Amino acid sequence: MKRTDKELLVKGLKSFGFTVLAMFMGPFLIYEAFKNEDNILFYPVLILGLLIAALAIYLGFRSVNIVMDAVFGKKKKN
Repeated sequence: MKRTDKELLVKGLKSFGFTVLAMFMGPFLIYEAFKNEDNILFYPVLILGLLIAALAIYLGFRSVNIVMDAVFGKKKKN
């Protein structure tokens, strides 16, 4: 019976922490950008918010993959 890789699990949980941070920061920055459309920094803040939102999606999949590898082990390539 395989055991859980605790170091990899901790890495996955840390990654989940960054995912949650990005999940809140992305929409917040997008909201702030649309709230201040007449400001000169509208486009840079909007682009930053969209990039962070996309990063949250990527980190979410990556975090789940790391935790799955920690619990079930890595797949062996044939």
